[in-house]
Amino acid sequence: MRRGVVAEFESADALARAQAALRREGYERIDIWMPYPAADLLATGRESMVPWIMLGGGLAGGALGYLVQWWINVDTLLIDVGGRPYHSAPAFIPITFESAVLASSLAGFVAMLWVCGLPRLHHPVFEVDGFESASVDRFWLGVDERDPRFDESVARELMALGALRRSHDAHVSRAAAPVRAGRMSNGSDPGGA
Repeated sequence: MRRGVVAEFESADALARAQAALRREGYERIDIWMPYPAADLLATGRESMVPWIMLGGGLAGGALGYLVQWWINVDTLLIDVGGRPYHSAPAFIPITFESAVLASSLAGFVAMLWVCGLPRLHHPVFEVDGFESASVDRFWLGVDERDPRFDESVARELMALGALRRSHDAHVSRAAAPVRAGRMSNGSDPGGA
């Protein structure tokens, strides 16, 4: 969530009621922040793609491991070891399994960083007054402005649902953009030429 409306709630129950009410009204892009995980609130989220990405990575890694062994033993280095056939599938199983596990874990690690939006050292919601209480004892709910149902009435709805306070338009101000060398923010030349 880059821009939208955030609201603070006193308890997890109040947050759950507000989230359920917003979902009933058709809001889809809802974020929650809380000091501890609550299973009933987390169960309402979208299913993660990380397990599917890990499955694809594991299958690709296993296939690549098997292919490399086949290529080396059957096509490139024809070495007769103990009268075994060159393409000995049982001998390829350990490396194939290890390649699948390695590729799956690497794909899962990268996918988890991507899904979580990391590494992000700053998020616009950190500028909301009092938001630091989300890691201590308060519960916050945000509605993204990209939600199809988003309009200015969502702030009033959140207050009606029991929010302690709300913040309009939680975002990083674009007015504080850096000035490029040789040009002022209005496009004029600082030297007057």
